[in-house]
Amino acid sequence: MKPVISVVVPMHNEEANLTPFYDRVSAVLTSIGEPWEIVCVDDGSRDATIAGLVALNRRDPRVKVIGLSRNFGKEAALTAGLDHASGDAVVPLDADLQDPPELIVEMVGKWREGYDVVNATRRSRQGETWLKRATASAFYRTIGGMTTIGIPRDTGDFRLLTRPALDALKRMPERNRFMKGLFAWVGFRQTSILYDRAPRHAGESQFSYGRLWKLAIDGITSFSSWPLRIWSYLGATIALFAFLYASFLIVRTIVYGVDVPGYASLMVVVLFVSGVQLIGLGVLGEYLGRVFDEVKNRPLYLVHRTWGIGAAPADPAPGTGTPPAGP
Repeated sequence: MKPVISVVVPMHNEEANLTPFYDRVSAVLTSIGEPWEIVCVDDGSRDATIAGLVALNRRDPRVKVIGLSRNFGKEAALTAGLDHASGDAVVPLDADLQDPPELIVEMVGKWREGYDVVNATRRSRQGETWLKRATASAFYRTIGGMTTIGIPRDTGDFRLLTRPALDALKRMPERNRFMKGLFAWVGFRQTSILYDRAPRHAGESQFSYGRLWKLAIDGITSFSSWPLRIWSYLGATIALFAFLYASFLIVRTIVYGVDVPGYASLMVVVLFVSGVQLIGLGVLGEYLGRVFDEVKNRPLYLVHRTWGIGAAPADPAPGTGTPPAGP
């Protein structure tokens, strides 16, 4: 029977969360009364995540498993799951249970009211440091002011998308993917529901501040040319001040005669302008690097094995937590 609701779950080293995640999500989906599936994507885990997922698939065939050939990152893993989801409504969800699966019931209700995209907006973020909350808030407000796309604030990947919205999303094959922006870019009829985000059920977050910084840069460069445009304004401002200062020097020389400028002030100006130029080159490099990634046209992800999607493969190698090499 074709599923009506698909839950897509990218996973990386989530062995400890598999059983509680499945228990909660399957109970919620069963209560809705529609056929469902859970599409789990193993993003190159180093623990026994893939073996646990295969066991869940054998226990419940509605759990579909996709094993990627290596770690491609959450955005690529999420894309892989969305590409293989077959439901009329698709819900991306993390395996750490910070986002409550019980909210899916309310999302489905909004879908039945006629909405194509139902965003889950965080009212509070429990279990996170003040620094992470502050930086996340600053990022959403910064990117909101830099792009014309209405990216919802304090909203992650947890949301419901109908099949037309998902099909539109799948038409965007860009490599540097900022999914939160892509979800907003497709448009359609959208609404939001509020919830309180819980702490992780188990394990540690796979997102370091370095990876979060990279994700923020990807988001800004994918949906705004403002970082490029600002250097034109900055250059014009520096040129204006240089012209005014040059005019001042000319007038002072005419009135007071020749004056030898100070070495310190000269060095300050040279170092300042040089620093501005290097920052500008760095911004250009960020955009150029993304163009380089796009023109190579490499696949966004590579699938190693699947379970429950197509022909069933052999058992995973015992004790390794990873499947054997395919034919």
